[in-house]
Amino acid sequence: MQIWRSLEEVPSDLGPTAVVIGNFDGVHLGHRHVVNRAKETAAERSLTVVAVTFEPHPMAVLRPEHAPTTLTSLEVRAELLADAGAEALLALPFDRGVASWTPEEFVQRVLVDGLHAAAVVVGANFRFGYRAAGDVATLRESGERHGFTAEGIPLDGGPQVWSSTYVRMSLAAGDVAGAAEALGRPYAVRGVVVRGDQRGRELGFPTANVPTGAMTAVPPDGVYAGRLRRLDTGETYPAAISVGTNPTFDGVRDRRVESYVLDRTDLDLYGVEVEVSFVERLRGMVAFSSVDELVVQMTSDVDRARELLT
Repeated sequence: MQIWRSLEEVPSDLGPTAVVIGNFDGVHLGHRHVVNRAKETAAERSLTVVAVTFEPHPMAVLRPEHAPTTLTSLEVRAELLADAGAEALLALPFDRGVASWTPEEFVQRVLVDGLHAAAVVVGANFRFGYRAAGDVATLRESGERHGFTAEGIPLDGGPQVWSSTYVRMSLAAGDVAGAAEALGRPYAVRGVVVRGDQRGRELGFPTANVPTGAMTAVPPDGVYAGRLRRLDTGETYPAAISVGTNPTFDGVRDRRVESYVLDRTDLDLYGVEVEVSFVERLRGMVAFSSVDELVVQMTSDVDRARELLT
């Protein structure tokens, strides 16, 4: 997939396009349905499917104190959008200048001059332009003037509509299965494995330690069944995953995602970028009174994870 990080990077010889627009954080099933509709239109009219997103999230610029945690980095969004059928991605740099564009300015600069849109597909609740003044009806009216069609796709899901907000709410509640239902896949975080305190190895459960950023959405502290995938080789392993600060031991304050690959003590993952996906929550985080109690519980967690994953 081609990724353009500004309008200036869009090739001047780009032909007519079918454009989808949104934050696309998480690329959940609702997002995929929008892209699928654009694919159908593109196939009928020989168009290139281009996704338009914003970097950073507009809320991080307009109201940073209310900015949501992110479900996917730009790179992961690009991978998921490509898998859904987008052929190129315009990551429009969002700042207060862009925020001041009227709906007509956005249409002219991005859709007409930049992407030569012949068709535009968005979610039915799409808003754009200064103070979100534009909606799907506005887009259709602009399309009539500029020669492109515009379509708003009804929101999917039920009884709860699928949205990035719904996925974040599910994760915050520890409902990783609910998040997976909306996403169409288990929720996952990525990172490079770093050296931890190596207590897991001493206890017989060596873990791959992935630090989490403050603005990355992570399920609440607890133990989960899931999978670890090496991004260098693509190898995937079932895993028991701990999220939290290891309250049984004093002095550990950094929140971590630690994955024990089931029945493997021979893996050297330091420095390897991995993806950790969450399949089911096993329990909350507990501070044990002794290391022996912790080991007994860890053994039980691994047994339950193995039943769920293998």
